[in-house]
Amino acid sequence: MAGACTEGLDTGFVALGYAKVGFLGIIQGITELLPVSSTAHMRIVPALLGWRDPGSAFSAAMQLAALAAVVSYFWADVKGISEGAVAAVKRRDYEDWSLRFCVWIVLATLPIIIAGSLLSKLLNTCNSPLRSLAAIGVAYIVMGALLAVAEVYSRHKRTLDHVDLKDAMIVGLAQCGALIPGVSRSGSTFTAALFRDLERTEAARFSFLLGIPAIAAAGIKELYELHKAHLDAHGWSILAFGLVVASISAFIAIWGLLRILERFASWPFAIYRVLLGIFLLVAVAAHWLPN
Repeated sequence: MAGACTEGLDTGFVALGYAKVGFLGIIQGITELLPVSSTAHMRIVPALLGWRDPGSAFSAAMQLAALAAVVSYFWADVKGISEGAVAAVKRRDYEDWSLRFCVWIVLATLPIIIAGSLLSKLLNTCNSPLRSLAAIGVAYIVMGALLAVAEVYSRHKRTLDHVDLKDAMIVGLAQCGALIPGVSRSGSTFTAALFRDLERTEAARFSFLLGIPAIAAAGIKELYELHKAHLDAHGWSILAFGLVVASISAFIAIWGLLRILERFASWPFAIYRVLLGIFLLVAVAAHWLPN
């Protein structure tokens, strides 16, 4: 299959081949878990290099790499909370924090599942207007500004142990922004967590843990869509290669993000977003890059 569109599904990654998909897998893995939008980088990097757009299907499926990285990096949290929730159910302790936290994560995931289902055709169709570089540029600037405001506004005092249902639902609603290229799932949830006064590394931790169901659902759904689109063995092998590369780089990205937040706060990401957004708008207006 050489085309970039299969039964209406954007599958441009197949024509890129192993080497280019491997390179994009590194970029995807790093940017998926940083507050800079991996989906946007999957449009920006190929455009700068003169490559075809790998497609929204590639970006969505690559979230499984982020899932593997998050679960493995925060395995102690995932294991502790899961085991605590199961134990609470067995002893019928419905006030247990681990059990309530699991329920909150499920409830907080519902908004993005509903929004994603309603907007799936617009988001995944070939040549979706939301994947235009101009739209991404605007999203970059808006989210960069919001992240800067959150950094200034937040008292940076609360920890994950103090999170409640209200916090989870606010961050869960913010997660819907991830559907728009340039916004970033980790960026929108991290920013919302900062607005709830969480300490920076705790906000990132909360963002990652809350995103596990949404990341898993998006990735699995995209694999199913690719299966329905009859992606051939060559296409699956290219996708699998990208997933392996992306999972390794995503794990490293988590480590790097937490170190950056401890030393520099979130300012490097806010500044990067605004500057890149401005560059994209100028590049499109000057016809340096195709929109």
